[in-house]
Amino acid sequence: MAKVHSRHAAGAKRAPRRWNRGDLTILLCGVLAFLSITFGAPLLTHTAPNVSAQGSLVVVQPTAAGIPTIDSAPIAVTGTTEGTAAPFDSSASPAPAPLLPDAAEPRRIRYPAAGFDVPVHRLDLDSDAQANQTVVPPETKDGYWLAPFGTPGHGSANTTYVIGHSWDGAEAPFNHLSSAATVGDRFEVDTATGTIPYHVDTVTTYLKATLKDSLIWEIVPNRLVLISCYTEDPWGKNVVVTASPAVP
Repeated sequence: MAKVHSRHAAGAKRAPRRWNRGDLTILLCGVLAFLSITFGAPLLTHTAPNVSAQGSLVVVQPTAAGIPTIDSAPIAVTGTTEGTAAPFDSSASPAPAPLLPDAAEPRRIRYPAAGFDVPVHRLDLDSDAQANQTVVPPETKDGYWLAPFGTPGHGSANTTYVIGHSWDGAEAPFNHLSSAATVGDRFEVDTATGTIPYHVDTVTTYLKATLKDSLIWEIVPNRLVLISCYTEDPWGKNVVVTASPAVP
């Protein structure tokens, strides 16, 4: 008992232990590690960009306010396209802008290489067409200009769209868009103010379910888009020809 008592007494007389720099360093590292584990992960989640899904792609859409925007398609979801497009040459000098008559509604399209010569009539979209994003032209072999969009010519502010039926088992001008239209073709559009020559940029087939969200609905002043049913699959696909004013 005496020995035990003497040890306690000796322990009581020892000087208190002082913190040295090594101790302080170890303590500081422990505190920093704790803060990193506790608060680091949640902070990282706020650095993800604003994104909006388009089809199977995720596209960053920055805006001035940092809020993503989604562009609505005017008519007729993004999918696979088949077709050909004119090659893009980044080294080529821009072509001079052609002189165009004043913008006015199209009245006739003459496309000799595709055996295509049709009158064009105005077609306004009713509330059902706009709500369903589906346009059905009258059952004739003529072309129909979608009036709510663009008019071709000088001062045009939107893309011009002309649509028409392909016919199963009968000869019709719009049938030839599926079989004869080719990139590089030229055709003419008569308007109320003059005639405009056009150059074919793309000939593409789309699944009908994807057409309403395709890039053909981008606003491109003086672009002309011809749309009909694809003759090899008239119920499932559309053929689309896009063209730009040609330099004489």
